[in-house]
Amino acid sequence: MRGSRITRLFRTRPMTHETPYEADTSRRRPTVLKALVFIVLMGLVIAGLLAAATLLRSEEGPKIAIAEPEPLAVSVIPVEYLTELDIDELFTGIAEARRTSRLGFQTGGRIERIDVRVGDRVKAGQTIARLDTRGLGAQLASSQAVVEEARSAHQLALDTADRQRQLQAQGHISQQRVDEVVSQAATAMARVDAAKAQADTIRVQIDLASITAPYDGMIVSRFADEGAIAGPGQAILELVEGGALEARIGVSARVVSELVPGDIYTLEAETGPVDAPLRSVTGVVDPSQRTVAAIFDIPETTGVPAGSIVRLKMERKLEEKGFWVPLKALASANRGMWTVYAVVGEGEDESWRAQPRLVEMVYPAGERAFVRGPLEAGDRIIVDGLQRVTPGARVVPREVQRAEAASGG
Repeated sequence: MRGSRITRLFRTRPMTHETPYEADTSRRRPTVLKALVFIVLMGLVIAGLLAAATLLRSEEGPKIAIAEPEPLAVSVIPVEYLTELDIDELFTGIAEARRTSRLGFQTGGRIERIDVRVGDRVKAGQTIARLDTRGLGAQLASSQAVVEEARSAHQLALDTADRQRQLQAQGHISQQRVDEVVSQAATAMARVDAAKAQADTIRVQIDLASITAPYDGMIVSRFADEGAIAGPGQAILELVEGGALEARIGVSARVVSELVPGDIYTLEAETGPVDAPLRSVTGVVDPSQRTVAAIFDIPETTGVPAGSIVRLKMERKLEEKGFWVPLKALASANRGMWTVYAVVGEGEDESWRAQPRLVEMVYPAGERAFVRGPLEAGDRIIVDGLQRVTPGARVVPREVQRAEAASGG
């Protein structure tokens, strides 16, 4: 038993000539070789990167030379400072007719006729349109008949009262009977007055069925034609008063004290200068326009058409240090500021550079503006070609360029 067990043990684990250490070493040898190869490769990669970095940092490495562009020829003007400025302020208004009315019928109905067209001149009181009044005419005839009937009844009541007074004087009837007859006569008279009032009401309606011109003027609009049904108050014609016009011009509050009612001022109209007396100044600031209305009377002889634009010119002295520049010399900047480009000489070779300067616009006038900013008197400002100018760009004033060309430099 024991011998057989030992035999099985030796069969299960065969004998080998390698020691345990040698066996383990043989298994680890491929892994170590792979690690050594990886380390060598990483060292080569790092060495290559360091060599490339050294080459890039070397002052003796290759460089690309970029030629600076030729200076840009520009036109310039010198800065000339002023301590005060006389300016003309223009205030705009419209020459309007004193009265304008849209005319219509008080009551509705079918339009029978319109006697005027656009552009016709009318006189005050002239009938210019009328409704069909046949229905009102029939009502008036009926009211007239009622009036006649009431008058007849009243006359009968008066005659009866006279006879009753005679009988009462003879003692045939009592005073009570006479008083009753007199009261009936008074009632009949009241019926006559009521019938007459009804007839007068219809006559008024007939009168209101026509449109009459309230003043002399011109028809400028016509909104309906014959045969149309007009509603109560519907505009049929528009009338503009003829004769003198008035100009309502909004002025700033600071010049109100300089305006004197009754004085003559020269207004600039589309037809030329117009001498117009100042009628009044409202003295109230319009909240939407922030201006005060000044009303001028424009004589009819001036020929200024209604609806045309008129302007009032006021001279004002502006005490502000600044200088004039053309509008084309300004480029927009932030927060309401503007930019101008000053030409600055740098270095011994007198190379010129464009340097931006922020300025504030004080007063615009046509094609130029009065500005203030950090520039010295005599500084040169570029006045053309700003779309091609960038901060720091090389420029050369055309005056300098021409002088060098003339001298052969």
